[in-house]
Amino acid sequence: MERLSIKLLAAAAFWGVLAAPVLAADKAPLSLEEIATYQGSDRNERLLEGAKKEGELQVYHAYPQMAAVMSAFTKKYGIKVTSWRAGSEKILQRLASEARAKKYTVDVVQNNAPENEAAHRENLLQEVKSAHLKDLVPGAVPGHRGWVGITLDVFSAAYHTGKVKKEELPRTYRDLLDPKWKGRLAVEAEDQAWFATLTEKLGEPQASRLFGDIVAANGMSVRKGHSLLTSLVASGEVPLALSVYSWNPEQVKAKGAPIEGFLIEPVVAQFSTLAMAKAAPHPNAAALFYDFVLNEGQQILADMHFVPTSKKLPSPIGNVALTLVDPGRALDMQEKWIKAYNALTGAH
Repeated sequence: MERLSIKLLAAAAFWGVLAAPVLAADKAPLSLEEIATYQGSDRNERLLEGAKKEGELQVYHAYPQMAAVMSAFTKKYGIKVTSWRAGSEKILQRLASEARAKKYTVDVVQNNAPENEAAHRENLLQEVKSAHLKDLVPGAVPGHRGWVGITLDVFSAAYHTGKVKKEELPRTYRDLLDPKWKGRLAVEAEDQAWFATLTEKLGEPQASRLFGDIVAANGMSVRKGHSLLTSLVASGEVPLALSVYSWNPEQVKAKGAPIEGFLIEPVVAQFSTLAMAKAAPHPNAAALFYDFVLNEGQQILADMHFVPTSKKLPSPIGNVALTLVDPGRALDMQEKWIKAYNALTGAH
């Protein structure tokens, strides 16, 4: 009996040794990549459990309206969100400089597609395998999956309803050659990707000559910032702007401003994107927020007149065909496009 007991104890110890690594492996924390790409049915529960332990989330963003999305996320999950808002270029610069300094503070980056494409090329972004990716419009998920389109910034014209009559609005860009538009037109100062994509769609070099003729005949005011340009239309200082975002005039109009937006075909758009940082210090919270933006966040953004990328929601611009800015090409052609745009508009 004693010998049997010894044998049983030895066997138990043997199997215990074998089992120990398995148990340890079960309890081992997941890597950042494993967290971001986990696709089990309990994904949300696991992310939430991890996010609550992390306790916070850091977001860099270009849209001021992302504050509403972050607030809703905190209300739902109880995860504190700290944010930093800046222009698209500054966000990219800060992300890159912090990575060089090995200072990892940001978890999620919301930015224009070209800037997040640049961040992807620098290996600063982490693919996230969200279950909601399948619900998005074509093009919103690039082949490399380093970022995802959360809204479409649709380039729109806008006019002051007291300065311009609806019946005199241009139906085509060629209509802007009419002398009645002299001194009444404006564009945004850094919309070279819009202009290049538009003129290529219309057909080069005729399209560039057309816009050159428009500027020569009627002039073109240049203002930096889509929100500023929209405000100038609303005030009447700029009767007709050619390149604001479709949501700009709608948001100002909702406050009572005498402004309306309208589309001139071909309609150009580019994605506003979301990405998880490659070295996110709070990866569970980051992946949880990523999923939230692609799900409930889509309705929140749509309620603020943004064009959501979810196919589950109706588009505020209807079924208008869109010509998308290629973010990779926008990076590769940036200097050439800026030079051409500045030569046309006189922007610096």
